[in-house]
Amino acid sequence: MFRGVNNINLDAKGRLAIPTRYRELLTQHCEGEMVVTIDTEEQCLLIYPLPQWNDIQREVSALPSYNPATRRIQRLLIGYATDIALDSSGRLQLTQPLRDYAFLEKKCVMLGQGKKLELWSEEQWTKRRDSWLNDESSLDIPDELKSLSL
Repeated sequence: MFRGVNNINLDAKGRLAIPTRYRELLTQHCEGEMVVTIDTEEQCLLIYPLPQWNDIQREVSALPSYNPATRRIQRLLIGYATDIALDSSGRLQLTQPLRDYAFLEKKCVMLGQGKKLELWSEEQWTKRRDSWLNDESSLDIPDELKSLSL
């Protein structure tokens, strides 16, 4: 569903315009109803169409809460989850806690990730991308990817 890299701007009120190529799809698929939460491993935001988020929340909520790692993910992922609808101009209004978590100011990068979008501050994205590209340990290909032909 979502793919590609988009440089976008966040306005002074914390609104970001969803790229036009995604808007019609989002309107058809979920009537513009989205859920935004934090990535528990990176300082970026995850943006899901509501139907995809509902499936994820069910799965995460069903995990055993007595496991400390599972409980941490439940608290962060579900705790930060915020329902946000696209406005008539195709924008999302991000809350201050979400913006603070991902260091979002004016310049942002939105990455399509199949069923979700990731939102990074441009500075954080550039640092992270470059660290992945320059990390020699990333040359160790996981078994799951060895049979994949690109």
